[in-house]
Amino acid sequence: MSTRRILALIPARGGSKRLPGKNIRLLGGKPLIVWTIDAASQIADICDVLVSTDDPGIARIASDAGAFVPWLRPPDLASDTAPSIDVAIHALDRYERSRGPVDGLLLLQPTSPFRRRESILRGIQLFRNGGGEPVLGVSPNKSYLLTKFCLQDGFLIALPNAHGPTCNSIGPAQEYVANGAFYLATPEHLRSRRSFVGERTLPLIIDMAEESLDIDTMLDFAIAEFIAGRETV
Repeated sequence: MSTRRILALIPARGGSKRLPGKNIRLLGGKPLIVWTIDAASQIADICDVLVSTDDPGIARIASDAGAFVPWLRPPDLASDTAPSIDVAIHALDRYERSRGPVDGLLLLQPTSPFRRRESILRGIQLFRNGGGEPVLGVSPNKSYLLTKFCLQDGFLIALPNAHGPTCNSIGPAQEYVANGAFYLATPEHLRSRRSFVGERTLPLIIDMAEESLDIDTMLDFAIAEFIAGRETV
């Protein structure tokens, strides 16, 4: 598969109950969302880094950082109960209507600031080599509370019940969990399955704990500040 047109989508609504203003809160001297914009910018396969937000302040900061922010997200997709897949398909539909079809939609959460550019490139390469099968960022499982995945024949097999089957029940394997850092699928897959995961989902395995950090609380942000300070020393 020769893929040269991937749309990177960064969803960043203005409201956050646990950590108000988190998407533009300063981390290591720059707004949180800018970490992800910088990581995805100037990658040959990425046609645009699109930010979907309902907040004019976020839109302004993202645009100043080089992201494409052509519209504000409608209110019905800006609540904390709006499904992320609806946000993704809304952005995909509007983008393709105005700028033409894309080969893949790459969702990058702004709450994963330490996701490396090298990991993005590796995930895109997996997508290309896998003929367009969806790619999901995963990390070794260290929790019994999250949905687990096992690797079987090179693809991820979901084990949704934490108290049910284990990876060992389908053969020797390492357990993985989605880390929130990388989601990539074709528009056809997203519209038909309404999910970034399918029967044949390729794993982008990320072992570094920093890359897997997903900021949701003040404690998460404090950990991120420690990591950012360490990296700038």
